[in-house]
Amino acid sequence: MPYAESQERFAETLAIIKRAWSEPSFSHSGKYFDFRNVHLMPKPYQKPGPEIRIAINSPDSFPAMGKQGYPIFAAVRVGTLSELAPNMRAYREAYRAAAHPSASKVFLRLPLYIAETNEQARAEPEQSIMHFYRWLGEQLEASASRAGARAIEQRAERGQRLQTITYEEALRDKVVVGTPEMVVDRLHALNDELGLDGILAEINCGSLIPHDRVMNSLRLLCDKVIPRFR
Repeated sequence: MPYAESQERFAETLAIIKRAWSEPSFSHSGKYFDFRNVHLMPKPYQKPGPEIRIAINSPDSFPAMGKQGYPIFAAVRVGTLSELAPNMRAYREAYRAAAHPSASKVFLRLPLYIAETNEQARAEPEQSIMHFYRWLGEQLEASASRAGARAIEQRAERGQRLQTITYEEALRDKVVVGTPEMVVDRLHALNDELGLDGILAEINCGSLIPHDRVMNSLRLLCDKVIPRFR
């Protein structure tokens, strides 16, 4: 699929999904899809449909999704935690300006790892986290030359930066690791800064952390971190 078509295809697909959820049958004639008298069975239990959350990354997507009134998933795969605040502000300002009937919602997708000691929490995921960001940097830089890549995304520059990032920089700008108490404090600080409605925790960023350690991190998250936010 040509990258230049991705945003238009996404918008058309989303419109189709919403119609399929809410209409008994419908027809569609668009730029990329064309069909007649289709039916979705069974329909979603929620009415008019499940909540749709849009994952976004580029700066111009934040006000665009705010204007359209969608809850969002933000992430720090390419940028940094410190860069999120102005983007969140732009999203909420556009949301308010559009006078949507419900409140805006922001969820943060975040690599997170917990262990009994800070030394373990820092050391155990290091190889996996650094592998992920090196790989992501390579993919991002390569995509910069594809047709449709936009200058605002700074793919080449950000890709090169990810390939040279240090682990200390990743710990500061991109991930949350530590003991349960440290993670609780960091998440509270992020919530104070960004005004979050929820966290999507990636507990095996890079997919190289051994299973037993992933399960221990998950257990600590469920037993000692999540209860502090109820």
